[in-house]
Amino acid sequence: MTITVRELAYYPVKGCAGTTVDSAQVFGTGLEHDRTFMVVDAADGAFRSQRTHPAMAAIGVEVLDAGATLALKAADVEPLRLDVDPHGPRLDVSMFDRPLGAAVDQGDAVAEWFSDALGAKSRLVRVAPGFDRDGWGDTPGKVNFADAHAVLVASTASLDDLNARITARGDAQPVPMNRFRPNIVLTGNDEPHFEDRVRRMAVGSVELAYSVRATRCAVPMVDQTTGHRAGPEPIRTLSTYRREPEYGNKVSFGAKNAVVCEGVVSVGDVVEVTEWLGT
Repeated sequence: MTITVRELAYYPVKGCAGTTVDSAQVFGTGLEHDRTFMVVDAADGAFRSQRTHPAMAAIGVEVLDAGATLALKAADVEPLRLDVDPHGPRLDVSMFDRPLGAAVDQGDAVAEWFSDALGAKSRLVRVAPGFDRDGWGDTPGKVNFADAHAVLVASTASLDDLNARITARGDAQPVPMNRFRPNIVLTGNDEPHFEDRVRRMAVGSVELAYSVRATRCAVPMVDQTTGHRAGPEPIRTLSTYRREPEYGNKVSFGAKNAVVCEGVVSVGDVVEVTEWLGT
């Protein structure tokens, strides 16, 4: 049994479309460019997400010029190229009603663009230089604007098992992996949810350590191509076998990890599990 990396993805703007890559630099806060930008409510700086604005899923974001430029596209608005401002005015922002401190506002033009795309007054902010935020769990690690952890790992075995259960119901279609917005997808181990039992792993020149299981809300019910809610799957089926009593009885899929050794990870890399749960 050889576990390898099947897919890599990062999500430059929290909640918006991701980018798949063949190789990625991984820093202490996760894959390079991952969730370094966030859309917030223009009135109070509270983050916006697919939970309330599913159309975010279909907003395309391309990182250009080593992160100095963002190319944005969405339905019904003209594409926009943004010159990223790493040192602009600061705006206090929050996530899940918790203050995150000051982020760097990216200006009125992109604020108007996101406001039009989402139909709600919004602003775009960037992680400020020196931003320092802790995760939580078995290995907390550091994190940018992801919900709480640096790297989300999922496996093809977990998705295959879920889709077998969904199709067995007879009234729903399989879901793609992008519903779960992982950073690293693993293949080669046929045990569903084996990623829950991995406590430390070496991937390329990167070392990851387990934080928590990835509990799920409404986002996996959003079609990541159209930006429309397509529920009730996969949450309906996950609720029959993946409830997490210690996390408010939410369902889980995938495992969140901290970065304990920075480096480079590539599709096809062999994964060495150096510690399993209970060993």
